[in-house]
This record gives sequence, C-alpha cells and structure tokens, in this order.
Amino acid sequence: MSKKVQSQSLVSTEWAANHLNDPTIRFLDVGWDAAEFESEHIPGAVAGWGFADIKRSDTQDLPDQKQLEAMLSQAGIANQHTVVIYGGLNNLIAVMAFWLFKIYGHAEVRLLDGGRQKWLAEGRPLLADKPLIQSTSYTAKQPDWSLRANKEFILAGLDQPGIQIVDARPVDMYTGETLMGIARGGHIPGAVNLPATRIVDGTGNFAGWQHIMTNPDGTFKPVSEMLEILHSKGIDPGKTIITYCVRGGLSTLLWFALTQLLNYPSVREYDNSWAEWGNLPDLPAEK
Repeated sequence: MSKKVQSQSLVSTEWAANHLNDPTIRFLDVGWDAAEFESEHIPGAVAGWGFADIKRSDTQDLPDQKQLEAMLSQAGIANQHTVVIYGGLNNLIAVMAFWLFKIYGHAEVRLLDGGRQKWLAEGRPLLADKPLIQSTSYTAKQPDWSLRANKEFILAGLDQPGIQIVDARPVDMYTGETLMGIARGGHIPGAVNLPATRIVDGTGNFAGWQHIMTNPDGTFKPVSEMLEILHSKGIDPGKTIITYCVRGGLSTLLWFALTQLLNYPSVREYDNSWAEWGNLPDLPAEK
C-alpha cells in the first residue's frame, strides 16, 4: 500500500480550487452550525449545515429518507453531482455529513482534506455571497444501516470475538476522569482507546481536537503512519469494528480513515456514542 493517502473519497485543497467552477460539483459547508457558512464560505458553496441538521434537533436521530431528499433538493444537489464536503473544527462535523451521504447511497461524495482550516491557511478565497440555488428533485437510496451501530447491536456483540470496539475520545474521558457533562464516566467494556487530544489557544482555552489520524493542519497522516497506529493498538481489519466517541464527530473521522483510506471492510459508526451510553445506567461500563 502506498505511503501517501490515495482515495477517491478525499480531495486536496488544490484540487478543490481547480474545480470551483465545475458545474458537476457542489461544495457543501458543514460545521457545528451554519454561522461560518453565513459569514464566509468557499466560493460557490451551496449550503451550510450544522450538527442539528445531521442529528436532528427534533428527534436526536439522523434525517430519514424524505428529510434528506428535501435537504439536498433545497441545496440544489442532484443525484449526478459530485458533492465535496468541508468544514471547520478539522472537519469534525463535515465527516458526519459524508457518512450520512454514504448511508443514503450518494454515488459521488468527497471530503476536503484539511477542511476550512487548511483552505484558510493557504490564503484561498472565501466569499460571503448568498448563493443562487436552483432546487432539484433528489432521490435517495434506501439507507445502508450496515454502516451504523446502535446500542442493541453493541450489547449483542460485547462477548463476540469478531467484534472490536474503538473509543476515539481523549484518555481522560476513556478512563472516566472527565465526564463532559455526561452522567457516567468510563468506556464501553472491552473498547480500545485511540485517543484524540485537546487543542488549546494561546490563552489556554479549548480550541478543538487533534485527531490521532490527522496532522496538525487537519490533513490525514500518511497511510503507513495510520497503519502503524492501528497495528500498535491491535485493531484487526478482519473484525467488525465499531467506532464511537462523545457525540459522533471524532469517531466518524476514524470511521472515514478506516473505510475510505485504509479499506477496512466492516466498520460501523455508533453516532449516539457515549452521550447515549454514558447516560443510560443499565448499560455496562468500565473504567
């Protein structure tokens, strides 16, 4: 396997800059909320989604097929478009949108390597214009729930040798020292920790997460480095891997690395993550 990341699912900022006026491509800005998109976005970006669009604020679940079709139609995205997704927070929420597109079978979807952070660092343009959107009639495929895990699936697999659970939270959350507003600390029994680390600004305030699979500029590490990390933790591509974190961002980024960059064949993202598991006292936990 090449040491460099080579994947149809990942595009560079240079590639994106060269395709800003490509009529077959739609850029989608996905952050914690739509504020960054409304302030400034990559030229031609068609919409700004937030976490509440992916985990709907009314149900705390993913959009159903009809809801997703309406979201994409309103954004002027058609089935034949290549969608390039990017965002702030090192693509933390953007990658959840990528996963959602995959669940509903969109044929051509990409993640911008490094996201908004790298685009800005390179001095590339951002605009505040409101795009003129021509709505479409998007038709989603039936959802592929083999990409997702729920608590019932995890409970059934806790003692199964073919299941491996991976926790993408920082070490202090994994061990239960830090609760992050959740009722219980600790981790799902048997989970292996691939920890993220906190990024702080010059005044010591929290500024984001450094994912174990990415470089400081938000781009993914070389394949050889990612594989070395996974092998050191005993992450087995022959098993069904379940990824989770606090609310799904860090773990979906890990799901992306495993499935889209490293070709792990069976990976499920537990998007409800510890925010659900840690708040349900009847579910088992370890520290």
